[in-house]
Amino acid sequence: MSKAKASAGGTQLVRLLVPAGKASPSPPVGPALGQRGVKSIDFCKQFNDRTKHFTSSLPVRALITVNADRSFTFVVKSPPTSWLLLQAAGIEKGTSRPSHVEVGQVSVKHVYEIAKIKMTDPGSEDTTLEKMCSRVLAQAKGMGIKVVY
Repeated sequence: MSKAKASAGGTQLVRLLVPAGKASPSPPVGPALGQRGVKSIDFCKQFNDRTKHFTSSLPVRALITVNADRSFTFVVKSPPTSWLLLQAAGIEKGTSRPSHVEVGQVSVKHVYEIAKIKMTDPGSEDTTLEKMCSRVLAQAKGMGIKVVY
């Protein structure tokens, strides 16, 4: 669940999906940071402290920038849109045949609330709420979730 991207200056970007308040040096955190020379226990303490106000076991995305001197900074983002849609629809997983099989439904109010949550992410400052709602609608359609008006 992690991807690394090398960039200029010897910095690397690591993307992780970790339950809020439950980061531990075990996989996926430990191996992803250990191979870059970062002490995973330091990240875990900071991450758990920063996400202690979230609901327990809420999957949270973390973007970790590892510098050449093995120091790091990270940004905590909101849960994935697919997870939020699954929770709103009250289902376990999406369909394997989008546009053919509907597995659940959500209201426009749910789509609007999910879009507002996603607007708080870093990098979404230039996105309008209307565009974010259309992204959530597209994600719901791809998962086989019907949006009722």
